[in-house]
Amino acid sequence: MPTSPPVVTLTKTPPPRPPSVLRDTAFLRLWTGTTASGLATWALPFVLGLAVLDRTLSPTGLGLLLAARTAGFLLAVPVGGVLADRHSRRGVVLWSGLAAAGAAPLIAVGLGTSLPLMCVAAGVAGAGQGACRPAFQALTAEVVDADRRQQANAAMTLSVRVTTLTGPALTALLGTVLDIWALLVGIALLWLVAAFVPGAGTRGTSAAPRQHSAFFAEFADGIREARRHPWFLTTLGALTAVIATGYSATGVALPLVSRDRYETGVLLAAATTAYTAGALGGALLMARWRPRAQGWAALAGLAAYGFAPLSLVFPVHPVVVVAAYVVAGFGIELFNVPWFTATQREVAPDRLARVTSLDFMLSYGLAPLGLVLIAPAIDAFGPRPVLVCCALVCFLAPALAALVPSARRFSAVR
Repeated sequence: MPTSPPVVTLTKTPPPRPPSVLRDTAFLRLWTGTTASGLATWALPFVLGLAVLDRTLSPTGLGLLLAARTAGFLLAVPVGGVLADRHSRRGVVLWSGLAAAGAAPLIAVGLGTSLPLMCVAAGVAGAGQGACRPAFQALTAEVVDADRRQQANAAMTLSVRVTTLTGPALTALLGTVLDIWALLVGIALLWLVAAFVPGAGTRGTSAAPRQHSAFFAEFADGIREARRHPWFLTTLGALTAVIATGYSATGVALPLVSRDRYETGVLLAAATTAYTAGALGGALLMARWRPRAQGWAALAGLAAYGFAPLSLVFPVHPVVVVAAYVVAGFGIELFNVPWFTATQREVAPDRLARVTSLDFMLSYGLAPLGLVLIAPAIDAFGPRPVLVCCALVCFLAPALAALVPSARRFSAVR
């Protein structure tokens, strides 16, 4: 009697998970450099604030120095993007870090003696900071393979949040035992770490010989590359709107509400800390979670920032405000990590730095404009209508960006 053949059950084995990016020496060097630059960037305003406290710098002088640094940043971002696509990304990181490192001692030399020298040095420091940002983003795409870039970007944003949380406290602690000169020298040393520690890119380098055009022509070529990706332009518009309104509400309205409604500065500190804590949680999640519709998930996270200004509209319990800022921080990292990863994946490698510089120019470049306008708007219309408008913009701008078909996955390829 014939026997039936044995039943063979086929099981589909999942593909092996790529090794952790934290075991990659080249990435760890890059991560160390970006962390050092982040610490130096966050430390400088607090060191200058300490100089105001010990009366070696006036409040007006502090405002001028911060304005000069911001102007240097905005002017250098597009230049850094063009240079990073034209030459070695590693070289741009090196020279921008050296420029920022050399500016810190000049600020110390001018302290109490020459405000114009300090303003020039602050502008150079901002230029170094701005030039290295697109180069760091493009260098990440060279150092890390595509399968591990989301994990790498999550690690990068974790370092940003940790420096945001610890940088001011560490600076204040060191200020109790060191003078302003020593702190500025420490900032210069951090920039030297950022300049020398990262290694050269080994994948997809854009330094292949080609005919160089004029600066504006090459930057316009980067704009044309950005226009090839409708999801990028619409999402960048949503990001710019959220930063110009939501961040402005945090920067201006939150201190006012904390003082006038709750009569304490504790809420300001608690909400700011809660935002950073939420962002840390979001970055940890995005190190492992890869949603199928990553664009929609990212835009939903961006829209979550609307809960921050919304929580300030009505006299709710302070715990509600703190919880809203946790949600806002969590959501912003749900956006940042897929946003950076998709840009590195979709944009042509030889135009990546220029497209990234366009991102920084618009999103962060227009943030000061929001800060300038929101205070007069609150004086004219009151805080409640302004905060409602900010919340609506934060909710609606990402929703409109999600309507673009390619925004679902941050990719035009199905």
